[in-house]
Amino acid sequence: MSVTTQQYSASELSKLAHRHLWQHFTRMGNDPNAAVPIIVSGDGCYVYDADGKRYLDGLAALFCVNLGHGRAELAEAAANQMRELDFYTTWSYAHPRAIELASKIASLAPGDLNRVFFTSGGSEAVESALKLARNYHRLTGNGQKIKVIAREIAYHGTTLGALSATGITACRTQFEPLAPGGCHVPNTNSYHWPLDRDPLWAAEKIAQRIEFEGPDSVAAVILEPVQNGGGCFVPQDGYFQRVREICDEHNVLLISDEVICSWGRLGYMFGSERYGYVPDIITTAKGLTSACIPMGAMIVSDRVAEPFMQGTRAFAHGFTFGGHPVAAAVALAAIDLYEREDICGHVRAKEGEFRATLESLRDLPIVGDVRGAGYFQAVELVKDQQTRETFTDEESEDLLRGFLSGELYRHGLICRADDRGDPVIQFSPPLIADSEQFEEIGDVLRTVLTAASERIA
Repeated sequence: MSVTTQQYSASELSKLAHRHLWQHFTRMGNDPNAAVPIIVSGDGCYVYDADGKRYLDGLAALFCVNLGHGRAELAEAAANQMRELDFYTTWSYAHPRAIELASKIASLAPGDLNRVFFTSGGSEAVESALKLARNYHRLTGNGQKIKVIAREIAYHGTTLGALSATGITACRTQFEPLAPGGCHVPNTNSYHWPLDRDPLWAAEKIAQRIEFEGPDSVAAVILEPVQNGGGCFVPQDGYFQRVREICDEHNVLLISDEVICSWGRLGYMFGSERYGYVPDIITTAKGLTSACIPMGAMIVSDRVAEPFMQGTRAFAHGFTFGGHPVAAAVALAAIDLYEREDICGHVRAKEGEFRATLESLRDLPIVGDVRGAGYFQAVELVKDQQTRETFTDEESEDLLRGFLSGELYRHGLICRADDRGDPVIQFSPPLIADSEQFEEIGDVLRTVLTAASERIA
């Protein structure tokens, strides 16, 4: 049965989308008669389109619907808060939900990260962290420290400052010149490394870049616990411990960008917990509210916050909707669900089974590497398993956009076929996913990747 809105049929919605909706990161020169994928409802790990077809949401929308779709508790929290206080700003004022949420986040964050600055989303959280790092060094007598070290192919957001840290060329070039100071080093994708390379090579590259730029000019290093761009690059053992030492040696702040990797995605409230390091700043968003309403945050250590707490000083930065009462109420309800249902424990208990599902595809000649952590996994596609040869740009375009993306969707699986680095298929299902969903993912992947291998051959 076709599912429609009150006013429009599915075909009418598609035509209106072509005419008026400017989709994000989407090629807009497509056939105006082609159907736009229109998602109208969701339940648990599944969503439904305007024609009533069901899809397994293997990407949790965009790495963010961690608790699954249709959580009544979150809707109730929003409705109750709207009745009590629909909105008030945190510019010089406060309201109970922002205070309660900041206190709760501080109680969960590692180390002395006790100060919470709210934003509307992830890019704003990163933007805030980069501005804070510069401002911190200025207040502590090191105003020349303005540069940020990030990794190649890493995505840290689209605002102009965050874009200077983003290491994806295609995201940067059409907006140059960017905010100055962005410097990039190799990532931790060891799949294509020489076999005899030192496991901490990528960490040492950070030290070398700081020394090359001049330690007196570098404000911060920003890293994701597991790098999203390029397909779930995990750190080597000891990587973050070495990076922490490097940052301390050179008076450089360590920013852990956990917009994706917090709130259970890696089996812990914060991804830095999984890898045993304490950053100076954490950026978060997405799963904070299980994506029911936009919200992000920058979580700051007492040490870094201290210079701003003196006299008449202020961090001259903010957003109208930072700490929105409705968003804060939803976030509190979401955190309550994470804890009551032991979502982190579920992810740790089931991640091996999820990974085994993906590992079982290694008999297919197109499957190269399988990597990731928790419910954040990727399969890298190759032309040759033995040599690990990757695809040309033209071959990747044909494989991913000409075939895989459409076929996976046609088979009822939403995931991410991406080639910002080497071609990968990426997965981040809702954290409530279980054996039934893993089996479904495996069945669809085997069917579609088998056809892709035959198509290439």
